[in-house]
Amino acid sequence: MTKNTLFRPSKAETKADTTTALAKSIIAEEASAREAKTKRLRAARLEREAAEPTADEPKTTRKPSTRKRDKS
Repeated sequence: MTKNTLFRPSKAETKADTTTALAKSIIAEEASAREAKTKRLRAARLEREAAEPTADEPKTTRKPSTRKRDKS
């Protein structure tokens, strides 16, 4: 008697193992695709930011409203 003949997994366990392996491979594939997309987008953003001239002028601020409100 060997370990494989004495303790055989049931059909349900075998199907569950197959499903788990398939799900893990799909998740790993999606994660690698997401990482590749992030890397590509980051490179494009850094390239675009490097191409833009730096703005030395401060942004203008909004002036406060001169209209007075009634306090009621």
